[in-house]
Amino acid sequence: MINTFFSAKLIDFNTIKVGFFSSIGKADNVPIILYDDHGLVEKLQITNQSFLSGLVVYECKTKDKIKLGRDYSIGIESFGIVPLNVNDLVFSSEFDKVYYYDKNDLGATYTKDETTFKVWAPLASKVVLMIKKPGESFQTYKMFREEKGVYAITLKGDYDGYFYRYQVKNSAITYITSDPYGLSSDANGKNSVVIDLNKTKIDLNENVPPIYKNYVDTIIYELNVRDFTISQYSNIKNRGKFLGLTEEGVKTNSGLPSGVDYLKSLNITHVQLLPVLDFKTVDEEHPDKTYNWGYDPQQYFTLEGSYSTNPNDTYARIIEFKKMISTLHKNGLRVNLDVVYNHVYEYQMSTFEKIVPNYYFRRQKNGLLCNGTGCGNDLASERPMVKKLIIDSLSYLLKEFKVDGFRFDLFGIIDIDTSKEIVASLRKINPNVMIYGEGWDMPTELPHDKKTTIYNSFQVPDIAFFNDFFRDTVRGGNFGGPKGYLLGNTSLVNDFKFCLMGSVVDYDHFKARFKNPNQSINYAECHDNKTLFDKISEFCRDIDEKEKLRILNLVNGGIALSVGVPFFHAGQEIGQTKYNIDNSYNLGDKYNMFRWDLLEERVENYLYFKSILDYRKNVVTNKIYNTEDVKKETMFLDYHDGTIGFIIHNIETSNATTEEYLSCFNPTFENKYIDLNDYYKVVVGIAGQLKNSDVYTRNFVLEKNCVNGFYKKR
Repeated sequence: MINTFFSAKLIDFNTIKVGFFSSIGKADNVPIILYDDHGLVEKLQITNQSFLSGLVVYECKTKDKIKLGRDYSIGIESFGIVPLNVNDLVFSSEFDKVYYYDKNDLGATYTKDETTFKVWAPLASKVVLMIKKPGESFQTYKMFREEKGVYAITLKGDYDGYFYRYQVKNSAITYITSDPYGLSSDANGKNSVVIDLNKTKIDLNENVPPIYKNYVDTIIYELNVRDFTISQYSNIKNRGKFLGLTEEGVKTNSGLPSGVDYLKSLNITHVQLLPVLDFKTVDEEHPDKTYNWGYDPQQYFTLEGSYSTNPNDTYARIIEFKKMISTLHKNGLRVNLDVVYNHVYEYQMSTFEKIVPNYYFRRQKNGLLCNGTGCGNDLASERPMVKKLIIDSLSYLLKEFKVDGFRFDLFGIIDIDTSKEIVASLRKINPNVMIYGEGWDMPTELPHDKKTTIYNSFQVPDIAFFNDFFRDTVRGGNFGGPKGYLLGNTSLVNDFKFCLMGSVVDYDHFKARFKNPNQSINYAECHDNKTLFDKISEFCRDIDEKEKLRILNLVNGGIALSVGVPFFHAGQEIGQTKYNIDNSYNLGDKYNMFRWDLLEERVENYLYFKSILDYRKNVVTNKIYNTEDVKKETMFLDYHDGTIGFIIHNIETSNATTEEYLSCFNPTFENKYIDLNDYYKVVVGIAGQLKNSDVYTRNFVLEKNCVNGFYKKR
C-alpha cells in the first residue's frame, strides 16, 4: 500500500519536492533519503520549506542530476518510503533538450528476418514488449533503454502479422498500451500489428491526375466514406466501405452515374475525405450500431477499421484504402485527407498519456489541461516530440498512400511554428501538396500571434484557410444574423465584392485577410453546421422549393466564379437537408448519407453544378494566383439595386490579346435589365455554361436569383 502521509515529485533534474499533510518539524530535523532500485543514493539537502494548500512542502536538491530509467523512491524515518513521481519532469526547461529523439525508426520496423520495436518513453523505468500470434498467448520481452529515452528490442525471425503491446512502468504505475506508431491494429485498436508494407503495394496512379501548382486551380469536394456510399439507392455493393469508392460503372436506378463515376462527372479536382485514421466511438465489428464522423482520434498511423470489409484482417484496411486512392487517382481525382491533430478522444487512457505522462497535452498556467477544442484536451504541438509525431504521421500518409493534401481540423490549436515545419517537411516529399484548414482562434494556451489562425495568415502564405467571412457574406451566418448577399440582402454588396476578389485586397472598409488568393477557401457549406439548403430555407421562409433551388444554384455559381479556392460539401449541389440539424456528427445515416434518390429528383441542379464547375475549371480565367493581378486585372460594374458585374481580364502575352470574362450577379427576386456597354458573348445562363453559344448581346435581362457569364476578346 502506498504511503499517504507524504508524496514526492521530481521537478527538474536536481530538484525534488516532498509534500507532507502535516508539519513534521523544522527542516533541519527532517532526514529525507533518495533511493533507487539498487539501494540508497544520497541524503537530500533541503533548500526551502513552504506551505501550499494545507501541505508542508520541502524543496530538496540532489548532488548529481537524476538519471531516468530507474525506479526512485523517497524515504523518511518513521514515515516510510514512497515512489518518486518523475512525471512532472516533462515541464522542466531541460527535458526536451535532453530527450528529443530525431531518428525516424519509432514503431515496429519489419523485415522477414527480424523486427525491431522502438518506443519513446523517457520517464519509464521499465518497458516490456508483449507479442503473440493471433489466437495465441502473449510472450514478453524486456526492452532495453537506449539514447534519448527510447526503449528498443530486436526479435529474430518472421513476425509478420503478430499482435503486440507495450507494458510501460512510469513512477511505480504500469500501463498496457498499443504503439503510438503502430501501422495497423485488430478491431477497435486493442493490439498493434507488425505489418510488412511490401505486401500492400499496388499502383496508386499518383501521376494520372493533373498536377496543380496553385490551389486556385483546384476544386475541392468534401465527403465521408460511409455517408457517400451507404444508401441503397447508390447501387454500390461495398456500402459504407473504402471499396465502395473503387466500384466503377455503377449507376442509380434512373441511369445517373453513382459513386466514383459521379465524382468524376462533377468536374471537381480533389476529393476531401472526412477522417479516415482510426477513431474511437464506432464499434468496428458492429459499425451499424454507432455512428461518428471520426473527429475522436485514437491512432495517427492506423486507418479506421469500420471502413474495411474485415476490421480483424489487419491488412484489409491498408490494402482497401490504397485501392480507393488508386481508383480515385485513375479517374483524374486527387485526394485530400481531413486530419485531427488537435486532441484525442480521451487523454487519460490514450497511448500518449500512458507512455509519457503529462507530455503530449497542453496545460494552462494553473496546470489544468487546455480545452480550446471543447474536447477536454489540446495536443501540445509546440513540444518537439508532439511536433515530430504530427510530421511523422503526415509524412507516412503522403509517402505510403500518395495522398495529395491535408485539411486540418481546428488548425488554430496548432502553433504556427509547427505549421511552418509541416509545410517545409511535406513539400520536400510532394512540392504540390495542399495544406489548409480551420483557422479559428481557439482559446488555448498559446499567444495569439503563435496560433495557426486566419488572423495570422500572412505568416503562413503556403497555408489556406476556410474563409468564414465569405460563407457568412454569401448565405448568412451560422448562428443568426442577417441573410447573405446571394440570398437577397443587397446591403452586403461591398462585402460580396471583397469576397469575389479572394479577400486579398483592401476594399471599402475591409482589410485584406490573406496574402494571396491561394489562401482563401471559398465555401457556403461543409460537414459542420446546417446545409446550404437548410440555411436558404431558414432565411427565405416565404418562397417555394423551386425558388430555393434557384438560389442554391446562384450560391454554388458564386463560389465557382470567385477568386480563391472553391469548396463544396457532398449533397450541396442538389440541396440536401439535415432537417435543420446544426451538428449531425453522431446522428447516423438518416441525417448524413448522400441522397442518391434526391439526385434523381433534382437532376437539373446536378447538371448546373457540373456545368458551372466545367466553366470554372476549363474556361474562365478567374484563377488568379497573386494579389497584384487581382488589383490590376479585376474590376466591378454597378448596375442598380445591388446587382453587380465582376470583370476579370486574361492577358495572353504571346499576342497581347486581352480576354475579358464578366460575371453578373442578380441576387434579387426581380429580373433586372442591364446595359453591358459593349457586345459580349453569353457563356453562362440559368442552366449553367452555354458551351456552343454564338449569342452576342449588349443589352440583357438578368433573371432573378441568377448569375450570368459573358465573354469578349479585344
